[in-house]
Amino acid sequence: MLATERAPRVRPVVLEGLHVRLEPLGVGHARDLLAAASGRRETYGFTFVPADEASMAGYIETALRDQEAGRALPFATVARATGRVVGSTRFGNIEFWPWPSGNANQRGQDLPDVAEIGWTWLADEVQRTPVNTEAKLLMLAHAFEAWRVHRVSLMTDARNERSRNAILRLGARLDGVIRAQRPASDGAIRDTAAFSILDHEWPMVKERLQSRLNP
Repeated sequence: MLATERAPRVRPVVLEGLHVRLEPLGVGHARDLLAAASGRRETYGFTFVPADEASMAGYIETALRDQEAGRALPFATVARATGRVVGSTRFGNIEFWPWPSGNANQRGQDLPDVAEIGWTWLADEVQRTPVNTEAKLLMLAHAFEAWRVHRVSLMTDARNERSRNAILRLGARLDGVIRAQRPASDGAIRDTAAFSILDHEWPMVKERLQSRLNP
């Protein structure tokens, strides 16, 4: 079926833990997201983070169009300790595979088969805090336990060692580097480091993330 026919099957949802709440992204988040992006930006070198009202509005509009088409599920990231919006993240490249009738690998016609977690950025003050770790735990749990996907992908610019190491710490595996995969945020042609977590790997990844939150 066409992606537009699948759109109602990927529904906005609130994911909430002790440190973070991921709430469906909307146009009303623009001002708070812009404030979150207005601090130190040194870590945004390989990530597109809007810096003005027009680009933030376009960023949100693009995310919502992809959501309407059934390709994405974007979130505003809220730090529960302060109630402030501190960034954004999303599920993207959501796919529904055309399984033959009765195939045991089809988890349900209304459930995605694979998804990517990415488009993630955080205000400087909450980077390397439980906010990001718990956000990833909540999203992975939703993907593997609610949607029952076969794979979650995580992609980053191959030059971004900080991001690559963070993805490895989650327990994801490097699948390889896709050369000249797309334009980079700095205008270069980006090689993409592709990582993934498979459904049977999820229990171990979950245990690792929970141990990082509860040392």
